[in-house]
Amino acid sequence: MNNAVNHVVDSVCGPERAWADEAIRRIAAENNRSADTHLYAVPLPEDWGVQLYLKDESTHRSGSLKHRLARSLFLFGLVNGWIKEGTTIVEASSGSTAVSEAYFARLIGLPFIAVMTRTTSPEKIALIEEFGGKCKLVEHASEVYAAAEELARSTRGHYMDQFTYAERATDWRGNNNIAESIFDQLALEPHPVPSWIVVGAGTGGTSATIGRYLRYHCHDTGLAVVDPENSAFYPGWLNRVGNYSTGKPSRIEGIGRPRMEPSFIPAVIDRMIQVPDAASVAAMRHLHRLAGLHAGPSTGTNLWGVWQLVSEMVAEGRRGSIVSLMCDGGDRYTGSYYNPEWLERQGLDPAPYEALIERFFETGRWAA
Repeated sequence: MNNAVNHVVDSVCGPERAWADEAIRRIAAENNRSADTHLYAVPLPEDWGVQLYLKDESTHRSGSLKHRLARSLFLFGLVNGWIKEGTTIVEASSGSTAVSEAYFARLIGLPFIAVMTRTTSPEKIALIEEFGGKCKLVEHASEVYAAAEELARSTRGHYMDQFTYAERATDWRGNNNIAESIFDQLALEPHPVPSWIVVGAGTGGTSATIGRYLRYHCHDTGLAVVDPENSAFYPGWLNRVGNYSTGKPSRIEGIGRPRMEPSFIPAVIDRMIQVPDAASVAAMRHLHRLAGLHAGPSTGTNLWGVWQLVSEMVAEGRRGSIVSLMCDGGDRYTGSYYNPEWLERQGLDPAPYEALIERFFETGRWAA
C-alpha cells in the first residue's frame, strides 16, 4: 500500500510547503493517537524506604524509546526544509532508531535505508523491513557514519544523523518530552521529585533532554548515566575529553559508542557508572524474575546502575525514589542476549552478576 503524502492544497507557499504541512500533520496526528507510556512501580523491600519506577518505552508503536527520537528528528528535518516529497531517508543506527525511523518514513510515504553493523539482531532487521525500510550492513560500528553519508549523497537523500541532532531536535523545556512525562506521572507518588533518574547513552539525546529539563525546572534530582564497558562516553566524561574514542563497538545494542558523539552533553550529567556487559544481561534477566518485565539488555545496564544507587540510599538511610527506563522489549533479543549459546560464544557469563544482585536483595548491601 502506498502511504505517500499526496494531499496538496492551495497555498501561497506552493506545493512543496503543502506536502511538508501534510507530513507534519500526519506525525502530529500519530502522536495524538498515542497514549503516554506506563510508569511501573518495581517492588523493593519496604524497609529500604526507596521506590523504583521504570518507564516502559517498549509500548510505543515502533517498540522502543527511540520512537520519541525518530518523531523529533522527522519534525526537525521537515521544519528545516531538509525532508521533502520523495526524499530518501538514511540513518546510521544500531537498530532501534532505524526501526522507529522506518515506521515514520512509511507514515509519510518516504523510502528509508538504515546503515547498521552485521551484528545487529535479526529481529531488528526484520522489523525495519516490516515497516518498509531497507538495510545496508557494514562490518564495524565506526563505519556506519561515512557509509550513511555516502548513501545519502548517492541517493540525493537526507542523512538524519541522530548522533549529531538528537540533543537539539527535542524541546528540553517540556512540550511533552520524556522528562516532563516522568514528573507528571510521579505527581501523586510518595516522592514526586526523584533522587535520581538513570539512563543510558546511545546518541546522548535522552540524557541531554533530561539533564537540561532538571536544571531548567530547578529539580533537586541527580542524572546518572550508565555506560557499557567498551563505550567512549564514560572515559570521556571522567577525563573531560570531548573527542574521546575507544574504537571498540559496544556489545550492548542501543547504547554505548566507539567515540564521543556530538549529541552527548557531559556537563548536564551528575554521575556516570561503567557497567560490565555480562552484568547488563544479568540485571535484564533478574528484572523478569523480580517484576515479570521482559526487557532488552540496555534496560539491564540501567538497572545495574540503579541497584548501586539504591544501595547507597539504603546505607545512608535516605528515603526517596529513583526512575529509570525500560528501553525496549526482550522479544528483539531472543536469538542473542536471551540465548545461552549466543552468550557463551560472546564470552558473556551473567551468573556471577546475578548472584551479586540476589545477595543485594537479601542484604541491602552492594558487594561489587
